[in-house]
Amino acid sequence: MNPTSPAQPASGAPPRLFDNRWLQLAVGIVCMIATANIQYAWTLFVPEIQGKFGWERASIQIAFTIFVLVQTWLAPIEGYFIDKFGPRLIVAFGALFIGAAWVVNSQATTLMGFYLGAAIGGIGVGSIYATCINNALKWFPDRRGLAVGLTAGGYGAGSAATILPIAAMIESSGFQQAFLFFGLLQGSLAFAAAWFLRQPKGNEVRGSTKLAQSRRDYTLGEALRTPLFWLMILMFSCVVTGGMMAVAQLGVIAQDLGVKNFKVDLYFVTMAALPLALMLDRVMNGISRPLFGWISDHIGREKTMVIAFTLEGIGIIALGYFGHNPWAFLILSGVVFLAWGEVYSLFSALAGDAFGTKHIGKIYGVLYCAKGVGALFVPLGNLMMEATGTWSTVLYTVAGLDLFAAFLAIVALRPMLARHTSGNAAASHAPSPSPSPEIAMPGLSPAGRSA
Repeated sequence: MNPTSPAQPASGAPPRLFDNRWLQLAVGIVCMIATANIQYAWTLFVPEIQGKFGWERASIQIAFTIFVLVQTWLAPIEGYFIDKFGPRLIVAFGALFIGAAWVVNSQATTLMGFYLGAAIGGIGVGSIYATCINNALKWFPDRRGLAVGLTAGGYGAGSAATILPIAAMIESSGFQQAFLFFGLLQGSLAFAAAWFLRQPKGNEVRGSTKLAQSRRDYTLGEALRTPLFWLMILMFSCVVTGGMMAVAQLGVIAQDLGVKNFKVDLYFVTMAALPLALMLDRVMNGISRPLFGWISDHIGREKTMVIAFTLEGIGIIALGYFGHNPWAFLILSGVVFLAWGEVYSLFSALAGDAFGTKHIGKIYGVLYCAKGVGALFVPLGNLMMEATGTWSTVLYTVAGLDLFAAFLAIVALRPMLARHTSGNAAASHAPSPSPSPEIAMPGLSPAGRSA
């Protein structure tokens, strides 16, 4: 028996049930599914809240912005506690918060009440999301793309099974009862699953034989001093900003293109183009993350980024050009969603490859802040449309960001990553038991070249 085989104790004793890394992955996915409604089911509640209290929709939607900002910008702090205390306590903590968020919403009678619920939900979702992603990175160094993709896919598509039950309860019992029931349900599910999580010991996992990976674990400070990290921040920001601008404005774009209410005959059911496109969003978002993650495990993160970002850029350009045709709108929006969701698997896997996993909670937490930056830029889409009178300007700008990121992936990221991994590999094999400052500095090869 190979003592370094994944999830196998060095003693040779058979592993306990949840010591199996695939079951660890499954538990993480369950936790992600339990958190998904906080973000993806919110749209069902907005019209009901507006109808009951009479507030402007824009004021209600501030709650969603608060949720996204809290979820993303607290990620570095959550990463610190993940690295310090491990996955169980942090997921259990997050589960209490995701349950409490919707309980607060069920009792809220003011906008500040919903804003408070959004902030609580952001803390809970951020804690669970970051923990499960980091646990997948640690258990699967040989298949990081697939493992993180499946985990992130649980969050991206996790609300698919509960959207209809939530909508049915809103209609039959009111939105406040739906908030209360599903808040307690999803919080309890994540809390129970949390206690089955653990992180692997060093002898339970082994690295990839196909990809260049770091031979040592970087601290957050060391990672921040590498040009590679800031290139990843730039690329992540470009792609996530463009994707969020396109996704957030899809309904308005469909209305302005004249396809929003077009009835699509699927033989067994007839649906309006926009709801059908939104359903495709969930499906494609869920498929995208493990699909491109799996591809990246075999051909490399950089090549996969070139393929995905180029596909998204071309898809968005085509959407702006052909989107007036309802069938083209459906197909091309599906292409855009397929090519966008993978950012959450590729960049997290790349961070693990480049900087190791001992401090990955803090490192990916800072990298994940790019999503919060992207959320701030989303309103620019409306301003650009108002200034130019057409959504084509917005879509072409978004496509430009995607194609720029694809260009950087092949021209800058690929050689920089190669120098980075070869440099720290050489440093890890240095004969001196106490490396000199030059070798210990991140991103430097023994010759002192910057990564």
